[in-house]
Amino acid sequence: MRGRATPRRVASPPRAPAPPRAEAGQASVELVALLPLLVALALGAGQLLAAGIARELAGHAAQAGAMAILQGGDPEDAARAAIPGWSRAAARITADGHTVAVTLRPRSIVPGLAGLLTAHADASAGP
Repeated sequence: MRGRATPRRVASPPRAPAPPRAEAGQASVELVALLPLLVALALGAGQLLAAGIARELAGHAAQAGAMAILQGGDPEDAARAAIPGWSRAAARITADGHTVAVTLRPRSIVPGLAGLLTAHADASAGP
């Protein structure tokens, strides 16, 4: 009969030394340093969303103006009525023959950026 094998002890891996006390709070400092970047990214995303909304509103207003031409109404009044009140002041609407053009500047947090993101749309009421 064979004897029982004695269990061997497995050595545990060495533990990493505790970090020095000077590194305590390092993650908090890094987070505070990244906050301005995160705020800038959020503001940029919001500005792009505002530009997208301006583009959609300009397109809807131009179509409303073209439909007014077909129905014998005033295209500029119809286009202006299709734009929400908060953005009517930033809209430029022109009607020339059977075409209605709408230019709409989105609201901007950064001065001068709205000019770069201005939306243009036009719609035709036919030949």
